Amino acid sequence: MRSRLVVTVLLCGLLSGCATNSTPLNPYDPYEEHNRNVFELNQKLDRHVLEPVASGYAAITPSFFRRGVDNFFNNASYPKVILSDLLQGKFAHAARGTGRFLVNTTVGLLGIWDPASRIGLPARRSDMGQTLAVWGANSGPYIEVLGLGPNYARELSDIPASIATNPLGYIFTYHVTVPLAALYFVNKRAQLDKAVQIREQAALDPYLFTRSAYMQYRQNLIYEGNPPQDELYDESLFDDDWDESEAE
Repeated sequence: MRSRLVVTVLLCGLLSGCATNSTPLNPYDPYEEHNRNVFELNQKLDRHVLEPVASGYAAITPSFFRRGVDNFFNNASYPKVILSDLLQGKFAHAARGTGRFLVNTTVGLLGIWDPASRIGLPARRSDMGQTLAVWGANSGPYIEVLGLGPNYARELSDIPASIATNPLGYIFTYHVTVPLAALYFVNKRAQLDKAVQIREQAALDPYLFTRSAYMQYRQNLIYEGNPPQDELYDESLFDDDWDESEAE
């Protein structure tokens, strides 16, 4: 199911990226000109700083080490998942999430290993942006955030929630948490390297590719992988782009 979702997201992004290189006003992206400028800054930051560091990191670390690092940070972020599920009224998910967190924190040695998945407690995604959507909050405009990438205004609520619910911030001082944050970003960038390469090779307009992929991803997350058909492919997201392309 996850592989089909990834393919769908990439195809939607590809269609949008191939449609046009212009910047038409999109109702979901009213600040497109500004967002494109920030996107370019993020591209340069990635190209000249993060990507070289991540490539070097990947070259000297085995895959099992990077997977363990990813597991560790995913486990540390799980209290937010549990809280989000509780606020959404998904109590069964919250109970299973609590069990997963306890098993991986203890048996899995602070989450480096993932024994919980082997006993029927798989990982799931849930965040404050999703919670606000379930409560009926509008997504707000699409925003490209410097250093963080694509977001809806609604999803920005997840940033303080992530900080407040992460136990690492309560256990360690900034002398430890700052290097840990750097490790998180470098490790995550190394994992995303192939996806970034696909985007760069496939999309005529990487900005539209990224925007469309992000919108589809958020819709699938909010609807637990089963969005209504009109939500899965909202033609209003692409009408302006296709009209502009046909006009040429």
